This record gives sequence, C-alpha cells and structure tokens, in this order.
Amino acid sequence: MGLAQRWLLIVVGSILSGRGLTLRHNYGEALSKSILFFEGQRSGKLPPTQRMNWRKDSALQDLYILPPSNVSPLPPKVDLVGGYYDAGDNMKFNFPMAFSTTMLAWSVIEFGKFMGPELKHSLDAIRWGTDYLLKATSIPGFVFAQVGDPYADHNCWERPEDMDTPRTAFAVTKDYPASELSAEIAAALAASSIVYRKYHLSYSSRLLKRATMVFDFADKYRGSYNDSLGHWVCPFYCDFSGYQDELVWGAAWLLKATKLPYYLDYIAKNIHNVKNYGEFGWDSKDAGINVLLSKLLMNSSFNSKPFSLNADKFVCSVLPESPSVSVSYSPGGLLFKPGGSNLQHATAFSFLFLVYAGYLKKTNQQIDCSGNVLASPTRLKQIARSQVDYILGSNPENMSYMVGYGGKYPERIHHRASSLPSVDEHRGHIGCKEGSFYFQTQNPNPNLLSGAVVGGPDIKDSYADSRADFAHSEPTTYINAPLVGVLAYFKSHPS
Repeated sequence: MGLAQRWLLIVVGSILSGRGLTLRHNYGEALSKSILFFEGQRSGKLPPTQRMNWRKDSALQDLYILPPSNVSPLPPKVDLVGGYYDAGDNMKFNFPMAFSTTMLAWSVIEFGKFMGPELKHSLDAIRWGTDYLLKATSIPGFVFAQVGDPYADHNCWERPEDMDTPRTAFAVTKDYPASELSAEIAAALAASSIVYRKYHLSYSSRLLKRATMVFDFADKYRGSYNDSLGHWVCPFYCDFSGYQDELVWGAAWLLKATKLPYYLDYIAKNIHNVKNYGEFGWDSKDAGINVLLSKLLMNSSFNSKPFSLNADKFVCSVLPESPSVSVSYSPGGLLFKPGGSNLQHATAFSFLFLVYAGYLKKTNQQIDCSGNVLASPTRLKQIARSQVDYILGSNPENMSYMVGYGGKYPERIHHRASSLPSVDEHRGHIGCKEGSFYFQTQNPNPNLLSGAVVGGPDIKDSYADSRADFAHSEPTTYINAPLVGVLAYFKSHPS
C-alpha cells in the first residue's frame, strides 16, 4: 500500500468514527479521572484524602531485613511500604514505577499551568511515588528493584488487601548492579525536585540530593539488572534496550534540575550510546532524551542540533504521511507498535509530540520529512489529539478505553482489585485460588477503577473486553502517566 493510500485509509477511518468531527470530548473530566486512577494503584497505608475508597490499606509488611554486617551498623529493616502496583497484579516493579513518576513530573513541568484544581492531585500522585523511591534508595549501596515474588503473585487472583504471597524485596548493589533501574530512579527524583521547588523547597532539595547520589551509583557500578535479577524481573520488565539510554536520561534530568556543566559534559561523552531515536517508554528513553535536550539546550551555547535532528527523525518515523514512517496505524487511526499494552505508545508518543510542538513553535520551525512532507507544530498537535480522541471513544467501536469515561468502556479489565469484591462488600479473606471465580466470570468488575486506560484494541480496532486477554485489557501506570500531561494541554486547548 502506498503512502497516499495509507493516509487516505486513516483519514476515512477518522471520518467514519467521527474522530475530531462530530464527537467532542470533555478533556477536563478525562484529566481528573486519569489522575484519580493512581489512587487505585496505591500500595501501603492509604491517607484520609483517599478518594477511590473501595481500595483499602495493603502490603503494610513490605519490609526488608538487611543481611548482618560487621563493617557498617546498617539498620536491621528497610521500610518499603508504599509506592504503586504497576498494573493489574500486586507487584511493585520499581523500574516502570520510576518511569511513571518521571512522566507525571514532566507532565506537571510542561503542562501543570493548564491543570487547574487537578494540579494538587497530580502533586499528590508524584509524591506517592517519590516517597517510596526515597525509601527504596535510603541505604547507600543498595537500590531496591521490586517487592513481591512475581511467580507466586501471578499464580493467584487476590485483592491487594488480602495477598498472602511472599513479599520478597530484591535489591541491587555494586557487585550486582542495575544501571537502568538506578538511573531511572535518579531521573524520577530529579524531575520531581523541579516540580516541588515551587511548593516544598526542603523536599525538593532532598529529592535532588538523593537523585545525585543514586545517579552516581548507577554510573560508577555499570551493569544491567537483567544479569543480576534476571530470573525475577524477566519476562515481566526485562531491559531490552540496554542501560546506556537511562544513564543519559538521568543525566539530562539532573542537568535540567541543577544546570551543572558536569552533566552536560557527561551527556556529550555518552550520547553516542543513544541510537534508537524512534523509541520511548519505560524501557527505552531515546526519543525522550532528544526531545528533552532539544528544548533544554535551545538557548545555550552547546550545540543542540544533533538532538533536534534526532527528534525530527522521531517525528518523521511516527507521522502517517511520512516516507520514513516506521509505526503502523489501525484503520481507525490508532498508532501501533509490536508487543502488548499498545496504548502505552499512543500516550507516550503523543506527549513527546506536544512537548516538541511547543519547541518548534517557539523557534518558528517545521520538520522536513522529505518527499514534500512538512510537519508543522500544528500537525504534531493534530496527531496527538487524534490519539487522545481515539482513546476517549472516537473510534470504530465507539468505545472509550478509559474506564469510567463515556457511555461505553471496558467492564472486565484485567485487574485484581477491581474484579474482586471490595473489603466493604466482602470482609472475609479471599484466598489465592478462591479469587479464580471472579477472574472467570463474565460479570462486569464490581469496582470502578476510574480513569484506568487499558492496553487497548487490536490493530483492526477490535476489543474483546476479556480479563484473560491481559495484553489488551490490563491498565498500567505507564499508560496513564504521559496521558495526564496531554489531557491537561487539551483541556485548555480544546479546539
């Protein structure tokens, strides 16, 4: 199929679905719900301000007993209570959790001025992540990678309030390093320090100090957690792209937070390791690095051209009419990349498109994708809006893929807490296999995980709404986190 035919197919799909023509979306409502979702993912002791009140306290015994040492008087236990369950299970995987926190912080940095009353809730969502990441990095020489036994956890269908599977904590050290994990945590803490500088200066300083320490650890003791914790992190969150991108990503956020020349020199010496300009998500940070540095170095004496050129290549790899497009599109116009949880790509790429569009507008530029295809800032915003509108219901199924938004949305999502009766409705313990009935039933989930965005439809725009089909029906924090910023922008720019 030629370029013109492919683009015509997408346009026709857009018209048939009503996307951007007859169906207008309430971006403010979607923004509120996208942030509320994070309250449904909370682990630990819930605060009095908890709004998703069918969720209760969970995993209050997430403690790690350190090995005895004759060298240093380390405390016997590390408190790892808190943080987020990454998806529909009861695991705390710190690599995607840190990325989600980074993206929430970046959302506030770029688009917080458009959030209105939801800004406070966004700050709460960031802090729930950073408070936990501070705990996970509280002992020098240790960085905790996850809490929970993924094999035991995935063998059960239990509420987080009931879970009785092992809550083993896994840490990395200088002898068993994890540069990608540590550098992503550093990025999350540095980005969040920028956010909190305006609201809580001492907390901001604490975040930045820890970010610096954890980044130094990531850089000094290089290695992948695939090697040190492979059995426990794979196949769930293996690092497929290597750790070099996270090191540059962490340095970029520390540069933005500190303005120190050291981090600029570090980036200059290591940027050659970042080569995959068309990827961005919890595993690969390449496109995000180029967009972030293009804007960050815009008025500096440092040559930002290599970053902007790679950011241009990223845009051209996504733009449907570009001769170098490397992603697929469904007939209804949804961006697709291989693998599960496809909407993570739609939300993350849309976020980068909006950020980069702002940079292009400020510098009065547009992108030449060759073949007489020029991408203006307006065109980038159109692409981002098309993806958001698709997610919110402007698609051939006329289904919103955000739970609780619109008249039709997924009702049988792959999510333990949502699918099992709440503690208010069933006070007795529901054991590991006793929950299987609730997994198998065709009844809708009894608890509304409002704002959760699921993995999404298949490439033919079809959605089965089946708990068992986790690749399409499971929500994740890293699908929602970039969407928060995108929705904030469109809330204030609805047309």
